[in-house]
Amino acid sequence: MTINKASMALLLCVATAAAASSGDSVLLRASKSGKELDETTKKVKSMETSKKNVYGRDLQMCSTEGMALTGFTRDGRCVEEQDDVGSHHICIDLASIASTGKNFCDVTEQPDWCEDKMACSDDSEEKCPVQDWCVCQWAFAAYIEKAGGCDAIQEINCEATNIEALIAYKKKKKGGDHNIANALKCLKERCKLDADVDYAIAR
Repeated sequence: MTINKASMALLLCVATAAAASSGDSVLLRASKSGKELDETTKKVKSMETSKKNVYGRDLQMCSTEGMALTGFTRDGRCVEEQDDVGSHHICIDLASIASTGKNFCDVTEQPDWCEDKMACSDDSEEKCPVQDWCVCQWAFAAYIEKAGGCDAIQEINCEATNIEALIAYKKKKKGGDHNIANALKCLKERCKLDADVDYAIAR
């Protein structure tokens, strides 16, 4: 069976989501010592001010009080590390109701972690529902196609969506990928980004 790049990225997204559901984040593994965790936290905090959202402003928290803690680095923001192949940059409101009545997990045929409870953003000892969640930008592109278009997906938290998603989509669009072109168009429409947004994502 041949697996294309988009399918491989989606599989990696599923694996990461499954790890999160079981309480095993990629960076916060049980094998790490308290000192290593502190260093990871410091590193993430030092990067916060340089991370921007799709409007070119400071990236906001995706998960907040009362929600399960999200983010590849599990700091509540849609940021990444070099080994985050899935690029978890899109913040989706999983509590919102799509026109199809189906959530992100249903449509992308992932295990239903969308309705799980995980460690809370404000108290790691408590469990909170998954609500605003950082999803892979490549899985997001597949989500739009599988859902039947941009109008059929759940709400996007644009203030918490990383501008890196726009940058990646713009680069991939040049290769003629229809799904990526649709994802770029959808993100611009949902976040009400004007035609001049390209100036903010020029590299």
